[in-house]
Amino acid sequence: MADHVSSTESKNAARKSESGASPFTRRDLLRGGLAAGVVGGIGLGSVYFGYGSSLRDPVRVGVIGTGDEGGVLMGAINPDYVQVTAIADIRPYNIYRAFHGDSSSTSALAARPGLIAKYGYADETDARRHIAVYEDAYEAMLDDPDIEGIIVALPLHLHAEASIKAMRKGKHVICEKLMAHSVGQCKEMARTASKSDQILAVGHQRHYSILYDNAREMIRRGMIGDLHHIRAQWHRGNLPGRDSWQQPLPDDALRREMDRYALESAELLDSLSADNAQWNPAASSRRDMAEAKRKLAKMRLLDASIDPTKYGYQAPELRLPDGTVKSFSPHEELIRWRLWNRTGGGLMAELGSHQLDAASIFVSALRDDGKKVHPLSVTAVGGRHLFPPDRDAADHVYCNFEFPSPQYDSDPNKKIVVTYSSINGNGYGGYGEVVMGTKGTIVIDREKEVELYRKDQPTSVQADKTAGPVLDTTESGAYAAAETKASTGPVSRGYTEEIEHWAWCIRNRDPLNQPRCGPKVALADAVIALVANQAINTESRVQFDPAWFDPDDDATPEGNAPNVNRKEYSV
Repeated sequence: MADHVSSTESKNAARKSESGASPFTRRDLLRGGLAAGVVGGIGLGSVYFGYGSSLRDPVRVGVIGTGDEGGVLMGAINPDYVQVTAIADIRPYNIYRAFHGDSSSTSALAARPGLIAKYGYADETDARRHIAVYEDAYEAMLDDPDIEGIIVALPLHLHAEASIKAMRKGKHVICEKLMAHSVGQCKEMARTASKSDQILAVGHQRHYSILYDNAREMIRRGMIGDLHHIRAQWHRGNLPGRDSWQQPLPDDALRREMDRYALESAELLDSLSADNAQWNPAASSRRDMAEAKRKLAKMRLLDASIDPTKYGYQAPELRLPDGTVKSFSPHEELIRWRLWNRTGGGLMAELGSHQLDAASIFVSALRDDGKKVHPLSVTAVGGRHLFPPDRDAADHVYCNFEFPSPQYDSDPNKKIVVTYSSINGNGYGGYGEVVMGTKGTIVIDREKEVELYRKDQPTSVQADKTAGPVLDTTESGAYAAAETKASTGPVSRGYTEEIEHWAWCIRNRDPLNQPRCGPKVALADAVIALVANQAINTESRVQFDPAWFDPDDDATPEGNAPNVNRKEYSV
């Protein structure tokens, strides 16, 4: 990574100097570190990572899959780089949210504002004049010669099929993580990208997080000494009856919920419009939220008209301890696809892959050759500890990974251990990583702030007075004081930057202009997550085969050689 970044930096810096653009390079910003306020800025990705600040001709893009993750990616789009000209989804609910945003909560709407707000359209009718909608087969979208790139945000088991079809139709692709449902499929995607000469990026956005890159740079500069342990977690308070992965089905329970919101909305409207009523902003806001939730429930109910089996979804079954079999509807697999092994990859694919990607970024920072470090082994356990028999997916996973340290080749005892836990039922600690070295510790909390703890005297660094403090530190008795602490916001999580850079690479084709998370990097992240699942399922210690990480090698942990000629990939 280091060699690639440095060569790209120097080339981009020369281009910027010639064009009169910003004279600052990524290294200049790193010298200023967090005190420069780089983690709190919006739109600094182009300066920090060394790509153009805009495109004269934004890349024309179609989005396949406009659900939760597709909505987040569309919400992160910078219109100066990408123009969405088409969307595809079989669910009316997702099509509605693609245009209007997700009004289920204030935070949901901030993450998924919808295309009307994103591009400033007057209403859905106006938006549809500029954005084609494919409500059946997305393949028709791929035949549009005006579309240059495709964003794939389908359920995991469909990533490879949609991405490969798109690349074979001459489209560049950015695919949501995990790269694919199996290592073999990941290799098929990588080989197709190479053969078709299309740019394939995968959405492990921490590669575009300025916050994480600052942490990586601290490690590279030896600020915490020799790295020997990383502790990562993603803990959520989900419990039966309020599980964020168990989205509502279009059934009678949802109809009752819609009626409840309708009644609440009507009662609040009556109180606000009464002759003797005084204006009540709080009641008005509650009424707006109730009405928004009523509309979303109404759109969810339209999903009942879909026949999921037409699109390959099946009726999941679970064998219970007493030997009986519990059956579920195809709608269950369509809407709650994360809960089932055939369509999803569980906690390691959805959450753990992000944090093991971060761990490998930190471990790789110790190398001088820029290569991504691969783990040696994983030991893992997990299971359905809290939830009833309503899913395949585990609700608790615990993993121990061994990574080689820089001295491993001369002394096999020199290892870096990464521990990871992802649980439901208790959200204590949220999510983040603790990186431990012989001279100090780096704490990354919820992708929002980074703290450095060292043994020497703490310092305090501030930005200019108008911006307020960016770093803070306090003494804390016998405990180590946080020497540096990044501002809590606004902090970009990297979604915008990964899409911007992908678009910039499309417009500036050059062997040096490649996504920071391209096929080989994404393949490694998928191997780590999927082999961890294998260790959980077999209750064993699994050693990683280096051949699994090579896109051109046919070896896979599942034992099936890649085959790019599968019938589902035909176009």
